Order: sequence, then structure tokens, then C-alpha cells
Amino acid sequence: MNDRVAPSKRFLVLHDYGMGSLWWWVHARSVREVRETFAEVEVVDTPETVEQAEGWGLDEVRVDGTSAPAGLADLRARREAQRGREGFGALADREVVWLRRSWDHEDGDGPTLYLLEIGNDGRRLRQVEWGPEGPGVRSGPDDWVFNPPLFDLFDPDLVGMEIGEEEFETAWLRARQVDQEQPEGTGRGQG
Repeated sequence: MNDRVAPSKRFLVLHDYGMGSLWWWVHARSVREVRETFAEVEVVDTPETVEQAEGWGLDEVRVDGTSAPAGLADLRARREAQRGREGFGALADREVVWLRRSWDHEDGDGPTLYLLEIGNDGRRLRQVEWGPEGPGVRSGPDDWVFNPPLFDLFDPDLVGMEIGEEEFETAWLRARQVDQEQPEGTGRGQG
């Protein structure tokens, strides 16, 4: 049995909160350790971004340290609250996950059901949107302006949203492509 512990490495860590982002250097043994310790973060490893970040003056923390900057401390606390719950991390090691999620529109149009194919980094690979009034609309990365990680696969709440690949594929085949013309009166248009 090998009792050696992997050496610590320095990772560039990002929390994208929609209207902006927070960045840190985190010293940890692995990407998984970073993601398992802090909720809703991404480890960025593109050489250009890592090189640029060297000049940003980012805070550096140890994954097992007792203190962290405010934003990162909040993400650690969120992860700790999830850790003991049933389903914590159940989806984290999957290459692809399929989810069903409902969102209410701010414009009062009612809820829209999304069937989502999610990669292991939490980004959408494909999605089908079923609105309150019309046929499903399918889209993929080429159809989206932004595709940040939307899902933290360690989150135990996602387990209850999981669907099978077959259900997703059936919906995908039935839906129309996002940029196809929609006959008048069959639902809301894409804007």
C-alpha cells in the first residue's frame, strides 16, 4: 500500500457568477480536490489564460487552509453544507449527465422545461426547450453566445433532476432546430 500523498499544485480557479467572475490561485493535489472543496468553481488550464493570470495579483490559498478570501470562503461554506447530503458528488465523475429542469420566465410567460445534456465540466452540450405554448426547440454550443459552466455536478440537488439518455434523445429528435422558422401561432419566437 502506498501512503504517499500527491504533491500540491497551483491551480487557476474561476467562479463565474453571470455578471462577472472571481479568480484565485488554489494550491491543491488535484482538480477534483478543488472542485470537491469549493462549490460552483472551474479550474482554468488554458495556457494563455494561466499566463495572463500571473500578472493579475490574485489571492493564493491552500485548499486545506483555514482561511480564504470572502468569495472563496462563501463557496467553501456552500460546499460544506452540501457535503453531508444524500447524492453529494453522485454525478461528479460522469462524462455526460442528462437533466430535466424547469425555469420560470421573468416576463411572466410561465415555466419552461429544459432537457439538458451536460458535460463533466458543467457546461451544456445540447439542450431542448419546451415552452408553455409550442413545440420543443433544440440548440447546441454553436447557437449560444456564452456557455459558462451552469451546473456543479457535486451538487446533490441535481440528482433529483437526472433523466436517462434515451429520454433526452427522444426529445431532441422531436424538437425543431432553434433557427428554423416556426409557423405562426405555435409558440413564442426566439429573440
